[in-house]
Order: sequence, then C-alpha cells, then structure tokens
Amino acid sequence: MAKIGAIHYNWPGCDLEGFARRASEIGYRYCELQIRDIWDGESKNGEQTAEATRELLAKYGMQASAVAAGNDFLQADPRDLDAQIERYRYICQIIPITGTDIVRSDGGWNRNGDVPEDQWDGMMLEAFKRCADFLEEYDVRIALDNHGISTNDGDWQLSLIERVGSDRLGVNLDTMNYRWFGHELDRIDHFYEILAPHVFHTHMK
Repeated sequence: MAKIGAIHYNWPGCDLEGFARRASEIGYRYCELQIRDIWDGESKNGEQTAEATRELLAKYGMQASAVAAGNDFLQADPRDLDAQIERYRYICQIIPITGTDIVRSDGGWNRNGDVPEDQWDGMMLEAFKRCADFLEEYDVRIALDNHGISTNDGDWQLSLIERVGSDRLGVNLDTMNYRWFGHELDRIDHFYEILAPHVFHTHMK
C-alpha cells in the first residue's frame, strides 16, 4: 500500500511540531525530514534527538518515511571527502531511530566549482562504495535522488547502482526533476522503466 506523505522543508514558517500538527490534521501519516530536524550536525547526541523526533511525530500519529542526509560527495580535497563519508556514517547510524531505514541522498553539488565534471562519476562511485560497507551494519538503504545536475540521469543512476553492487542502494525517484534538467518526455519514460525495480522512495510533482 502506498504511503503518501509530505516534506517538512516545503512548509515555510512551521517548526517541526507545527508541521506535524498541521500535516496530521490534513490527513498525512508520513513525512520526509531533513537531517537538521534530528541532528545539529556537530554534537554526538544524535541518538537522543532522533528518538525525540520520532516521539514528536508519533504524538501526532505520524512517522518518518525518509530522512535527507544533505551529503556532498564532490570534494576537491580528499580529506573533505573523508569527512563527508564519516558524517554520512553517523547519519546512517541515527536515522533508523526515527523509524525509517531510508537515507535520501544526493550525489554532490560542487558548490565552489573545484571538481572537474569528468571526475564526478569516479568520485561518487568511490564514495557510495565506501558507504555500502556500513549500510547493512546500520540496516539502512540509500535512496539516491535525481536532484540538481550531478545525478540527474536515469541511465547513470542505474549504472552507479550496478557498479556499487549493493541491493541497499536504490533511488528516490523525483518525477519532475528529470524534466527540469531538460530530458525529453520519452527519455524520462525510459528512466522510469529502468529504475522502477530500484525505487525506494519518490517525490511526486
């Protein structure tokens, strides 16, 4: 049975409790959270804050469907990539406490333009292979988003899944982002078809 939910960050002006209260009144029972909803990014008490978040949602009859990790695996400095992967490991450790096993993930943003595009594939492949080593330990699954420009190609997403070789790596299928990127509709249909067996989570637009 489909679990239809809402995303907290698309409700401006609402803190998490205000969002949960209003979403519950509308009839939603599931929601996607941002990592900042459950962890400040620095402290080591993420387990406690994740549990508090789960309890807050349960108070309004809701539960998390996914948590967005906010990761960025396109890093010019290898030390920064290592730091991103260690951050991701901790996120994978605490997300199940919220009641979901889905880690909605980005590929990378190359925000400063320091990573040449011809290095993106290899860098993201390395990062997700390293992350795959601890997915089973924490019992989580990666839902790779087709968001932005680095992952917005269904053929590439499938290629990454196959090369990483973990059944815990799938996709968050955003139904509009491919079109936003500029893909033609027939190609988008092709992406839907080839990725359907690997969809863990969706954004419907």
